[in-house]
Amino acid sequence: MPRLSYREAVREGLREALATDDRVFLMGEDVGRYGGAYACSRGLLNEFGPDRIRDTPLSEASFVGAGIGAAIAGMRPIVEVMTINFALLAFDQIVNNAATLRHMTAGQLAVPLVIRMATGAGRQLAAQHSHSLEVWFAHVPGLKVLCPATVTDARLMLAAALADPNPVIICEHALLYATEGDCAETADGFDAWRPLVRERGDALTIVTSSGSLPKVVAAADQLNRSGIRPELIDLRCLRPLVLKPVLASVQRTGRLLVVDEGWRTCGLAAEGSARRRFRFPMPPTWNRRRCRASNASSPPPES
Repeated sequence: MPRLSYREAVREGLREALATDDRVFLMGEDVGRYGGAYACSRGLLNEFGPDRIRDTPLSEASFVGAGIGAAIAGMRPIVEVMTINFALLAFDQIVNNAATLRHMTAGQLAVPLVIRMATGAGRQLAAQHSHSLEVWFAHVPGLKVLCPATVTDARLMLAAALADPNPVIICEHALLYATEGDCAETADGFDAWRPLVRERGDALTIVTSSGSLPKVVAAADQLNRSGIRPELIDLRCLRPLVLKPVLASVQRTGRLLVVDEGWRTCGLAAEGSARRRFRFPMPPTWNRRRCRASNASSPPPES
């Protein structure tokens, strides 16, 4: 099992996709000569040429729209948006076109588009480059959202996204690019769309994703040294959001902690907390002012 950096794993995923399917091409700002804002496409221009590695103007709405058109026409475009906040400039294209065309045409048009973008806070890049907006895209029917947190996921999720007929957003946390880890050599048994239990435990269920995973792993190590064994679940995919493993774990542990970098209101943590409370109502002694959801008469359908 080779050891790669997260950045190298993304690059290997791109290289494998380009080498195995002539319909695949990469486009975005500085993905060619510069090698990508985070060096994920370095060297690919020399290897595959300018028809497959396309530098674009600084106009997210334009090149995301071009990617949508190429996908409809039968290509398999990978569009890189430099940071997730820049995707807001292409929100109309993503939400009103990419996400809706398959439904609006009763399945006659597929949009097999992959949009990669860097996400996450903590890089001293001020207010406009420190967002964690993954849940915004997860809110939109017609989109799928993947959040690779490990080197293996960074390499193998791209192939799963390209094989899907729906537009897929891949959010890569910028602080993970320099991290290293063991990378699976094959995709045997790999499922990009389901959560993974990263550590088994019985004292507490911790749910997280993306750049929060290394922090949670470090915290779990401290708890283990204190004799507390948490169960750690990496969601990996925010839409479709599969919560059966989470609910099964919480039923055993009786405690849930959701860790993410998004805003608390209407965020991933709020969603996880709400699903847990509806599925397993708190006892009557629970303070109703703190948990009004405990009075729900029936749980929502499980994802």
